[in-house]
Amino acid sequence: MGPLWSLGALLCLLPGSSLAQTVRVLDEVTGFLGQEAVLPCHFVKAAPDSKVSQVTWMKEASGRKQNVAVFHPEHGPSFPMDREGTRIRFRTPSLEDTTLVIGPLRLDDQGTYFCEFATYPGGNQDGVTHLIVLAKPTNTAEAHEVKVSNLEQPVATCTSAQGKPPARITWQSSLGGNTSTSEVTNADGTITVTSQYRLVPSKEANGQRVTCVVEHKSLPQPETLPVTLSILYPPEVSIVGYDDNWYLSRNEAMLTCRADGNPMPTEFIWSTSSGPLPKTVTVQGGNLLVQNVDASVNTTFICQATNRVGQVATEQVIFVRDRPARRQSGGAGALAGSIVGGILAVAILGAILAVFLLRRRRRQREQRGTKGSYDPKTRVFGNGTAPPPARDFAELDRPLKATPGRRRDEDEDDEDDYEDEREEQRPPPYGYAGHHHHRFEDEDQLGPMLRLGSALHGYEYDDMESQHDGSIISKTAVYV
Repeated sequence: MGPLWSLGALLCLLPGSSLAQTVRVLDEVTGFLGQEAVLPCHFVKAAPDSKVSQVTWMKEASGRKQNVAVFHPEHGPSFPMDREGTRIRFRTPSLEDTTLVIGPLRLDDQGTYFCEFATYPGGNQDGVTHLIVLAKPTNTAEAHEVKVSNLEQPVATCTSAQGKPPARITWQSSLGGNTSTSEVTNADGTITVTSQYRLVPSKEANGQRVTCVVEHKSLPQPETLPVTLSILYPPEVSIVGYDDNWYLSRNEAMLTCRADGNPMPTEFIWSTSSGPLPKTVTVQGGNLLVQNVDASVNTTFICQATNRVGQVATEQVIFVRDRPARRQSGGAGALAGSIVGGILAVAILGAILAVFLLRRRRRQREQRGTKGSYDPKTRVFGNGTAPPPARDFAELDRPLKATPGRRRDEDEDDEDDYEDEREEQRPPPYGYAGHHHHRFEDEDQLGPMLRLGSALHGYEYDDMESQHDGSIISKTAVYV
């Protein structure tokens, strides 16, 4: 037992032994430039008979330890590296809690710190803390005014100034440019990072947006800085207002000079290809007003627009007519009129076709005949019965002679032929002059026939009279 007890006592007395007591610190503390950093340190007794006589904070520099702060129960705190005691202090001066506070931080405060306790009988015990000092950078981004060119050049710059450690800069863009980045170490130890966005400047790139993205340990999330590009280009000029209908004595004709550019053109100069402006013309900036059109404005007008990049001119030829030109209606109104006209035409054609078909069907029906119709060629009624006995009017039953000197044209329409043929086949009214008189044995049959004949030929019933032999004849019949 003797040798084992001696070995345990020896281990308890060795400096740095963690079997008797413990020093509690943080492995790493992060502070920001200009602010305070808190380095916790506590001594925990492992044996009731341990005694602490002094605590010392030291910083490792160039391979050596330098005293930063010392606390002694009798002599109090002292700060060898801060004689005035304005930047370094103990949070609660005591041997149990020797937390160190440093601030405002400087970049040279960064380093490795030791919190060491002098104890008895355990000897000196310490804990190690790494202090990291961060410098939050100032981030900015701006566009460069550059002219349109065929060479690649910087069009935007993003800067992360006085940061520690250096920031990381990237770009977001759909223009497909390139980037270049550089770093500069400042006198206080901070680092400034500069990144340029480069491309071939064109008119299409003007007004486009690119975004600078800055990442740094001092930022909870990346910072985005949008930039709107400014590409300078000369004016693009056009003249509007001429409608090709300028005629003599026309009033209030006007031309307008439209110009686009970066920067926007602010100066417009009007002239003509034949000399000074006509007296009837008034210039109002980009507008040229003609009070009364006459022969003097039958010329070529020129508009020149200027910005700080360049000057560009364009021209408009004016032709003055003797009288207004006839204009055909166009546009949406003409299209609507055409559609309505087409619909009306189709409707009219449809109506004509319907009338034609109805007339044709009626003619076919008349040609086939109806029940009870009379056929003069066969001398038979449509119901198949023979006609009643007729009186002998052979002389009057002969066909009429054609009128001398008149003949049918061989090129007449089929319709006329059809009408003539139908007239020849139409049965005559009973009792009409020039045709046989038919005998009716029954008076009941005679009345309806009288009414039918008078209705078909426009006679009144009272104008008809019956003969003693049963035939009927009109009182006003005319014989040919």
